Amino acid sequence: MRSASGHERIPLWIKILYSLFMCVLVPVYWQNHGPANFLWASDIALFVLLAAVWLERPLLNSMMAVGVLPFEILWVLDFLTGAQLMGFASYMFDAERPLFLRGLSLFHLMLPVIMIYLLRRFGYDRRALMAQILLTWIVSLVTYFVTDPAANINLVFGFGTEPQTAIHPLLHLALHMILVPVVICWPTHLLLKRLFPPR
Repeated sequence: MRSASGHERIPLWIKILYSLFMCVLVPVYWQNHGPANFLWASDIALFVLLAAVWLERPLLNSMMAVGVLPFEILWVLDFLTGAQLMGFASYMFDAERPLFLRGLSLFHLMLPVIMIYLLRRFGYDRRALMAQILLTWIVSLVTYFVTDPAANINLVFGFGTEPQTAIHPLLHLALHMILVPVVICWPTHLLLKRLFPPR
């Protein structure tokens, strides 16, 4: 079955399965991690991709692909190496954390699959670059001012797993807001534009 825009619709079972997963994940994460956890780019991607799956709009998925897909691939690689690569997935191997809670975090393995699936189906919307940069800036500012630096959500307090202390935190935030678009979003935009032309 095709939509009014001419592309094949996403199967209903995918939409329902994704929605049911979110109905489980959101309350569990809220109770165990608190609302600030949903500021992580990966968690934002979960919600935006849910909308993309239901609305079937290329821009929504393209934004997440250009800004979040590289980080998700790094997370997957880190997970597959037992968190020896960067340590981003180290919590997945912490036996003190509930197994069910860690199991929910396996969504990181599926996010790249979903993004690439939607890119293949709908193509890459070139408007995503500027839209995602704007979203990144907004989320970075909100994260900096409302979250605990120790959590280092979205790396706004340091480029590793811990907050940095070498420079003033605001200077690091400014560097973060410059480097993410230049080093991550722009090269990814060029690659996606070549690999997944608009449908």
